[in-house]
Amino acid sequence: MTQNANLQEWDAIRPLSHREFEEFRSLAHRTFGLDLKAGKEELVSARLRKLVRGSGLRSFQEYYRQVVEDSTGRTLASMIDALTTNHTSFLREPDHFDFLRQRLSSEFANSERLEIWSAACSTGEEVWTLACLLNDCLGPNRGRILATDISNRVLKAASEGCYGADRCAGIPAAWLSRYFMAEGRPARSYRIAPAIRAQVQFQRVNLVERISLARQFPVIFCRNVMIYFDRRFTGSRPVRSTGGPNRRRNGGLPGGRRLRTGPDDVRARLLHRTGPV
Repeated sequence: MTQNANLQEWDAIRPLSHREFEEFRSLAHRTFGLDLKAGKEELVSARLRKLVRGSGLRSFQEYYRQVVEDSTGRTLASMIDALTTNHTSFLREPDHFDFLRQRLSSEFANSERLEIWSAACSTGEEVWTLACLLNDCLGPNRGRILATDISNRVLKAASEGCYGADRCAGIPAAWLSRYFMAEGRPARSYRIAPAIRAQVQFQRVNLVERISLARQFPVIFCRNVMIYFDRRFTGSRPVRSTGGPNRRRNGGLPGGRRLRTGPDDVRARLLHRTGPV
């Protein structure tokens, strides 16, 4: 097919209408809590247009019907992957990790095994930062991390635990030598060492739905969730599970800079929330 023919096929899909945007917006919010604010029409159109074409469809309306009528949920999962932005990095927001390091070295120093939940692990950089920090402060095999996300695509990338050298530029050299395996000379990429990989369990979780987790977590990281959820999910309706409270009282709940839950100092921002989550 010629380039002109490709462009004609692309242009054959008419622009996303306001009504269609509102339908996708409502579906995204209802099914996985994503808050697509007004003004995101062009972003939604660009990302979904590729899925419309890839499905052999001719309009956004046809694609919407396909998503809601697909009983397997695979089409909805593809839509979720397309609409969510997975921006993350190793040691992102270092003040959170500095604060956790202090807690690990004090009140958790004698813990037999510390459980941490990364509630939206994305492509894994947060998870492996936590794993390295746990091993640094508590020693080997004294921490365990549950890493969850709604996107199967990012869960696959996170579980592989392999990152290009450019994405590992901010990792301390001691961590790279102790917890990673270099691939290539000079290193083109770094892969998580098997001993660290064994301390993490990956699981697909939709935080909008009721969930059941069998254990409690003194520390929950949910920073990557809060940039997407509106106050219906982050304020008036805290996440709970059918298996009982997931966070032990006095546990840390890092919510990220976009979630204001108390005074502006780091300690209050991380720990101001109380009660079961």
